[in-house]
Amino acid sequence: MRIIFMGTPGFAVPSLERLILEQYQVVAVYTQPDKAAGRGRSLASSPVKRAAIEWNIPVVQPVSLKEDAVLSQLTSFQPDVIVVAAFGQILPRSVLDIPAHGCINIHPSLLPKHRGASPVAAAILAGDEFTGVSLMLMGKGLDTGPVLAQAQIAISGLDTTGSLTAKLSLIAAQLLIEVLPSWVKGEIIPRPQDKAKASYSGEFSKKDGEIDWQISAVDIWRRVRAFYPWPGCYTRWQGRQLKIIEVVPVPEEKSGEAGQVVALNKGGAVFGVNTGDGVLGILKVQLEGKRAMYADEFLRGQRQFIGAVLPST
Repeated sequence: MRIIFMGTPGFAVPSLERLILEQYQVVAVYTQPDKAAGRGRSLASSPVKRAAIEWNIPVVQPVSLKEDAVLSQLTSFQPDVIVVAAFGQILPRSVLDIPAHGCINIHPSLLPKHRGASPVAAAILAGDEFTGVSLMLMGKGLDTGPVLAQAQIAISGLDTTGSLTAKLSLIAAQLLIEVLPSWVKGEIIPRPQDKAKASYSGEFSKKDGEIDWQISAVDIWRRVRAFYPWPGCYTRWQGRQLKIIEVVPVPEEKSGEAGQVVALNKGGAVFGVNTGDGVLGILKVQLEGKRAMYADEFLRGQRQFIGAVLPST
């Protein structure tokens, strides 16, 4: 079986490496072009590109899949299947029609729930008890194709988008290896998605991470977890950005206005912040220009912090 693999972030790497380890013939890896990163703005390769180079797999980095030369090269690989995992480009019909057994997308949600760009964060934001991975046959719509298989996992109260994505990447790799042979043999009937149950997750910006202390402690807790590591949650203190890295809702009655910092000794938190509903215990923060630190250490250097009122958006 000749496979082309398309992916870019770390989430896609376990699936690529499982295909290689299971002796599938990965004839090429497609990933996004190198991007400037870091303070020096030097070009950085994607995690998938780095993995492909380590395994001596040819790497292609097209700006667009619609160009004739790109389509000609892709066709020349004669793929039986194209496996896609967070590639970062929409596949045009001209690409979808190339492989005999179609293009299979690995999507980190239980479709049709949380279609779109940020399904892992969306599941945490929604307070879902479970999420998972769907293998989907790709069509012209955004994550609308019929589902080949799914695997489910519980969402822990400690999970962030980073930790949950890492778990799902391993589940995705295992599911792909289990399903791919049966699909090619014609033993799987794709299951259409129920459009009535569909929901969508968009992309987030840095502005989305600014905390509004008027909403509930539970909602802010979910946002801090959902937006870690990107875009991160933050507030402002004495004209500087204060990143809120780790938090926990505590069984404490609100005393004072939303945004006011209060002393605590619950849930491992030495201070908390009043919210629109309840108190949010703060466990770990990072003041602009400083390193990340636990709340007790931060408080030793910012004793005037208790009683302060943090701004709401």
